[in-house]
Amino acid sequence: MNVLKSPKSLFASTSLAVLIGLTSGCASVNSGLQAGELPPQGVFIAENGMQFNVQPLSLAGLPASPVYSSRRNSGSSMKNARVHELLNGPRSSEYRLAQGDVLTISLGDYPQIPKSDIGYPIDQQGYIQFPLVGRVKASGLSVPQFTSQLRNQLQRYLKYPDPQVQVLKYRSNNFFIDGAVKQSGEFSMDDRPVSLYGAISMAGGVAPEGDSNNVTLTRNGTTYELGLNDLKSMGVSANQIYLRDGDAVHVNSRDRNKVYVLGEFGSVKPVEIPDQGLSLTQVLGEVEGLDARTADAAKLYVIRDHGNASYTDIYHANLQSVTNLALANRFEMQPNDIVYVDPTGLTRWSRFIGAILPSAYALDRLN
Repeated sequence: MNVLKSPKSLFASTSLAVLIGLTSGCASVNSGLQAGELPPQGVFIAENGMQFNVQPLSLAGLPASPVYSSRRNSGSSMKNARVHELLNGPRSSEYRLAQGDVLTISLGDYPQIPKSDIGYPIDQQGYIQFPLVGRVKASGLSVPQFTSQLRNQLQRYLKYPDPQVQVLKYRSNNFFIDGAVKQSGEFSMDDRPVSLYGAISMAGGVAPEGDSNNVTLTRNGTTYELGLNDLKSMGVSANQIYLRDGDAVHVNSRDRNKVYVLGEFGSVKPVEIPDQGLSLTQVLGEVEGLDARTADAAKLYVIRDHGNASYTDIYHANLQSVTNLALANRFEMQPNDIVYVDPTGLTRWSRFIGAILPSAYALDRLN
């Protein structure tokens, strides 16, 4: 005799069969990010074609001090040499007139000689046009030198000429500053030398997101990496480095110096690398540690990409062992490192069930 099941019972049986089918392969029931079946160590090619080098975190396997730290270390002989190259370069405190500058010239004893209301601009050939004498060379001369030359030429027409010369507008010597400053742009240098610190001040100072210890100065195609804190550690002030015409200053953002965390942490947020560096243990502290309910402490990974290199390093740390925390404290982070901790198998299963049951319940209600 055939027993006909009710539609509701038939639906329940079908749903159960589907659920059993879906859960029969544990490896496939993983929602969200997961480490997958990474080898314990060695080189492998991922499905996306990238090459990875997996290595367990051990005392012998700790990576050397990163380039990041070496670059920011004020004791670096190379960096010291580059800074002293800027300090020892020739500079003149006497301003030289150039094309685009505008001068004011007055002759107190000769009010009958007309005075220009807009000043006397230095033209593209480096000359000004002045009454009585005509074109007068100005470019390349200091203000006292130009004054003496103008006086000599006026003596042919006036008995006691005493020209008073000042620069009304400085338009010839400029520097550029951009990046994480409050007001980027092109700035003019007057007759007083402009220091690196003065240049940053003229741009309104470093913006809140800026890194004053990560500044680049580009001069004639050569780039110098500077840090205001590093200079202090060397006994040098940013006021001792003077800019020249055409120099470009860039203040980098702190966003370049961050570590990113993903997975089962107390909080998930970027962590900034301070000037003194950052260890893996400190990263864990910044994000309130591993989530005790969901994290698999045996599966913490640091992914370190090498840009144009052909491989990416993955460091595996098993933090179920307290002794490995000491190693984590010696592991120094680099900018753009990714720290990931896998969820436990039970966590993945719970999330899967939590996702599928509401849908099954809704279908059951519909039926």
